[in-house]
Amino acid sequence: MISRETVHRIARFWRGLVLLSFVSLCVSASVTSQLFTRGYTVLPEPQQVTLSGRDVGFGTGWRLKLSGQITSNDIAVTSLLEGLESRFHLTVAEPSGTASAGVIHLTISPNSVAIGLAADRDTKTLEEQSYMIDVSANAVHLTASAAPGLFYGVQTLLQLIRLSRGTFYLPEGRIVDWPDVQLRTIYWDDAHHLEHTNELQRIIRQAAFFKINGIIIKLDGHFQYRDAPALVEPYALTAAQLQALTDYGLRYHVQVIPYLDGPAHVAFILKHPEYASLRAFPGNNYEICTTNPESYRLLLGLYGELLAANRGVKYFFVSTDEPYYVGLANNHQCNEVDRSQQLGSRGRVLVDFITKTADYLHNHGREVIFWLDEPLAAADIGSLPKYLINGEEYMPSLTPLLRSHGIRQMIYTVTQGLESLFPNYYILPLSKRLHTPDKLRTERVTENLDQTLFAPQRKSTDLMGSINAGWADLGLHPETFWLGYAVTSAMAWHPRSVNPNELMETFYRIFYGAATQDYGRIYQLMSFEAQFWLDSWDTIPSTVRKPVFGNCSEPRCPIEARAAEDQTLMLPPVPSPTDLAFESTWAQANQRRVELTSELSIVNDELLSLLYRNLGTVEFNHYNLEVFISLAEIYQQNLVMINSLANINNFLQVANSSAAKQQAQDAVAAVDRAIDIAQMIRLQRNCALRDVVATWFRSWLPRVANANGRRLFSELDDVKDHLPDRTSDMKYLIYRELLLPFGEWVAKVQAARNQYARMNHLTTREIDFDWTDTDTLNVLQMQE
Repeated sequence: MISRETVHRIARFWRGLVLLSFVSLCVSASVTSQLFTRGYTVLPEPQQVTLSGRDVGFGTGWRLKLSGQITSNDIAVTSLLEGLESRFHLTVAEPSGTASAGVIHLTISPNSVAIGLAADRDTKTLEEQSYMIDVSANAVHLTASAAPGLFYGVQTLLQLIRLSRGTFYLPEGRIVDWPDVQLRTIYWDDAHHLEHTNELQRIIRQAAFFKINGIIIKLDGHFQYRDAPALVEPYALTAAQLQALTDYGLRYHVQVIPYLDGPAHVAFILKHPEYASLRAFPGNNYEICTTNPESYRLLLGLYGELLAANRGVKYFFVSTDEPYYVGLANNHQCNEVDRSQQLGSRGRVLVDFITKTADYLHNHGREVIFWLDEPLAAADIGSLPKYLINGEEYMPSLTPLLRSHGIRQMIYTVTQGLESLFPNYYILPLSKRLHTPDKLRTERVTENLDQTLFAPQRKSTDLMGSINAGWADLGLHPETFWLGYAVTSAMAWHPRSVNPNELMETFYRIFYGAATQDYGRIYQLMSFEAQFWLDSWDTIPSTVRKPVFGNCSEPRCPIEARAAEDQTLMLPPVPSPTDLAFESTWAQANQRRVELTSELSIVNDELLSLLYRNLGTVEFNHYNLEVFISLAEIYQQNLVMINSLANINNFLQVANSSAAKQQAQDAVAAVDRAIDIAQMIRLQRNCALRDVVATWFRSWLPRVANANGRRLFSELDDVKDHLPDRTSDMKYLIYRELLLPFGEWVAKVQAARNQYARMNHLTTREIDFDWTDTDTLNVLQMQE
């Protein structure tokens, strides 16, 4: 039976093919924006732009004038001054009696900016975020109706400044701008890692720079719950730290919105023995029992602690995503079947859960965002609280019902879903794949454009916001998400700016600086290499991990678990110890793999060359490229390993041939060369892992099993396979390699080599090759 998720993905894909053929025609025929044509970049693209033919010189000698009760401590003012200094090494000051080259005049005047068309009906809130910029020969007048609009106008002004031949310029003319929807959020998944607090502050500033005004943060065990200490992981935010982060966000007009799962996706709770009695099914840690009063006592307690450490924020996100088992439990510790029959449907059981949890938050002053998901059906919509906000749209038939019931809607898009290492900004051609993909894919920016412009919410629902998610289930570094975050959020601000190529190029110039070189190619190669990294290995049923239930559709769920999946590579056979006979089909079985690896190795060389070239010239976000380089090294290590296995196979063939010719010394030397290559594989793997850890831990707190008097309780999710959960450290990035029986293989090859050597009166060789050793980092250590 095809799952609901698969049906919707296929439907969206085919709808996308039809719509995108139309979009591509429009994009190819459309003229680029006025600003971009003139060499100026702003993201999001402003709603209304009227330019003259002149560029206005800007820079030294300009002064700052404040009106309308704006003080020098206002975030718009400090952001302007800091941005001018950090991006252009320019300073401005209050006007004096002396003449100046020009004046930047900031003004807040209520109702001073008239907005145009917008999807969001809450024009008052949109007006608060609107602004107007007038640029003339000696003045920049930035006017806003309220503080948020003034701040967003400053971000546009900072992005507009262009350097040409040693002189800074602004375009003469007028910009009038406002958002299409009031709330533009990104989902930040800190369930499997946690950034340093100063890094979280930088993330807030970065988001605000692109007019993103909400960060939905999933902490799970990375918050220090006072009344649920078992959940708290070695490194976790204190209540004071979360409140400080919240306050920092509010200063930048960014809502730091707590995200807590329930009733499903709560293995981080139910894996602990202390809470096993709350499971809907005793043998499954995925979903909590919705009929157990203790479930609500626990969840509402967690909500309360998060609310107390998140004062000042308007929203709370109750993730009711994928509640596969609601209404199905009927066992000694949870009976939801009777409740389902009493209420009339499984959907009503979920409505009951949503109402109880959301009412608590609503009564504490929060607007509650939730996921609309099965088993909710049309008949259940009228029973949902009207104050809810739906955060996603997977069931188009229900959106008109939500609107008529008074529930507002958000557009949901993803920057990354199930990709490994890097998002699918570009799609690896089928001709460069070893395996046929099991899912139909489109490029992320184009896919998000389709969802933003043509999703049913546009016409059939009461739209008020957007969510763009970067899921961390596979342990990606969020630095890889910023292209998707910024560009997709720009679509939500101005959906009529539909040229994805211009949007992406604008991002590169703003994010990295005007002296960008081939960033489109960098992102393309990063995408291709990540997809081949995953595709280059074979998938097999796991023999080392417990079965998982996976995505669930009736009648299969919840009783049929399946084997988890791991990846593997074929190793060459071990030669005969008596005569080094070697009957191998490795080369034939892996011919296409090796051919593609060789092709992608050339691509990897180009990628690393581009990254290092730009590392020396990048103006902003230098660390972002360092993360990319660490990933490119992971790609490279995988490519070298596959080629090295081919070389090992070749040397063992040589050993076989030499032994057949009675050239024993040459035969042993060839086997030694194969063993040396095995050691070099381990060495390069360890070096790549070391570089990743050193780079990523500059922004992340360490992933460790024990710290600060707390121990990580390691237990995998019974339903979802989260790669970072497989290890307590960064070794999840090389998890598949550590599963290979490579150490045993080397030991057998060495034993065969030594027996043959003794038979031919040659010296034996003894190396202690521990494949799971990730600490050996140089040749001297290897030789020891």
